[in-house]
Amino acid sequence: MKNQHLKNLLILVMAAFFIGTSGPLGKFIAMPIPLIIWWRSFIGGIAMFLFCKYNKITLIRFPKKERLPFFIAGVFLGAHWITYFLALKMSNVAIGMLSLFTFPVITAFLEPLFGKEKFKPIHVLLGCMILVGIYILAPDLDFENSHVKGILFGLLSAFFYAIRNLITKQYTAKYNESMIMTYQLAIITVVTLPALFLYSNSNLATQYPYVLILALMTTALGHTLFVKSLKNFSAATASIIGSVQPIFGIIIAFLFLNEIPSINTAIGGGLILGTVIVESVLSKK
Repeated sequence: MKNQHLKNLLILVMAAFFIGTSGPLGKFIAMPIPLIIWWRSFIGGIAMFLFCKYNKITLIRFPKKERLPFFIAGVFLGAHWITYFLALKMSNVAIGMLSLFTFPVITAFLEPLFGKEKFKPIHVLLGCMILVGIYILAPDLDFENSHVKGILFGLLSAFFYAIRNLITKQYTAKYNESMIMTYQLAIITVVTLPALFLYSNSNLATQYPYVLILALMTTALGHTLFVKSLKNFSAATASIIGSVQPIFGIIIAFLFLNEIPSINTAIGGGLILGTVIVESVLSKK
């Protein structure tokens, strides 16, 4: 039993690492954000479809009553990606990623409304730790400041991501996680299709290696592992443990983009990492 919990925890941390690459990639790729999201979902969706076919995972049709909520979850995932990349472009990897990670707080408060999970007072404390980290992170509250705009888009992205995860969790007990991710990527591909006609693809020739990494490693692999983790952890627990993502993202940005975190960023990141350690222990119990 202990070994199984450790295995589940490692899968969740691996998902956090792969998804954590989205911060540096979103900041680095020199293309219009809607186009990045379209190529990300299109290529990732094809990869997931081929994976399902190779592993004989049946892509079944949802019953009618389940289709609308699932479609909404896919739209929320796309909205999360767009607002997240806006946060990254307007600030930096550290601020964009750390502001996004208010979503565990939102998830913890909303989860009792979506399922049988009971509200856990400890999540208030863990959520407050994350909020204090955001407070330390933010500069003076000036809405003309690009970093403040980045934080606000990060908070909006956090809300979209929390709702998507809570809706998606309702499907994980019945359906394969790879199938779920394949369908959600197909939804985003269709919804963002107008981007192909509204923006220029001229930079794709130089940016395609990074787009491929974003689509295959970050999206297809990382998000599938995260959806798989929703079978073994509550959405709040998976979200809080997944808050280690900014740490991975900041390290990658430091190594490849030469973004050096400030003292405030280090303190805020430390508080977030503390919530990961506490929730990891509590989830085992």
